[in-house]
Amino acid sequence: MTRWPGRLILVGAGKMGGAMALGWLEGGLAPSSLTILEPNPSEGIMALADSRGVALNPRKPAPPDVLVLAVKPQSLDGAAPKIAALANRQALILSIVAGKTIANLKARLPEASAVVRAMPNTPAAIGRGVTAAFANPDVTAEQRRWGERLFGVLGAFHWLDDEAAIDAVTAISGSGPAYVFAFTEALAAAAEKLGLPAELAMSLARGTVEGAGELMRRESATSPAILRRNVTSPGGTTAAALAVLQGDGGLDGLIERATAAAHARAAEMAG
Repeated sequence: MTRWPGRLILVGAGKMGGAMALGWLEGGLAPSSLTILEPNPSEGIMALADSRGVALNPRKPAPPDVLVLAVKPQSLDGAAPKIAALANRQALILSIVAGKTIANLKARLPEASAVVRAMPNTPAAIGRGVTAAFANPDVTAEQRRWGERLFGVLGAFHWLDDEAAIDAVTAISGSGPAYVFAFTEALAAAAEKLGLPAELAMSLARGTVEGAGELMRRESATSPAILRRNVTSPGGTTAAALAVLQGDGGLDGLIERATAAAHARAAEMAG
């Protein structure tokens, strides 16, 4: 198995950054190898650093093997001058900053050479994330293996051949958990309109989404289309509902428009 990088600095420890830090530590990264730079650490991050012995906001962090950028896109301009000295030619720059291209990052970090741009998602917090990444030509074979190790412990991982595909990944898996949560909210709201108490409505909606997801995971050799048909009796209740969901203006078109909007916004953020 590929070794962990010797020194890793995480810049930004919000929801996604914090999830990655926890996943790395749970996956076997030595706490002494990790440094977190976060100007406004949450109680959770402070507790993680204290309990695991992770360095949090040291005055002069040692140059890293891997510099992970997990700041919000709007915070990148403010953060870049403070970390530019750490982004040297020996370090792998691994960015999950939404919408920011490798060219954009290198313009802000002029000494950066090897850059991987990645898009994980929040289920990484429980080891069930999905990440896709693109590496520029300066990334070495060993650095690629570091990327695979760092994201592999968080869930499924895929390399991309084209950086432009990151925007599509952002629209599908990066933002996708929010779509599932929104669907769950809508299903619970519909249950209430059918007369069910709010607590029961949400319990049914959550349990249904969780169970369907787990069934799809366990039946990975079976396509979602077949799983759907397995639930659908001709002329039955499910068929009646699917006629609405799959009709004109239904779910397929709605998801297509939603992901197109996310894709377009990701492209806008590249500047």
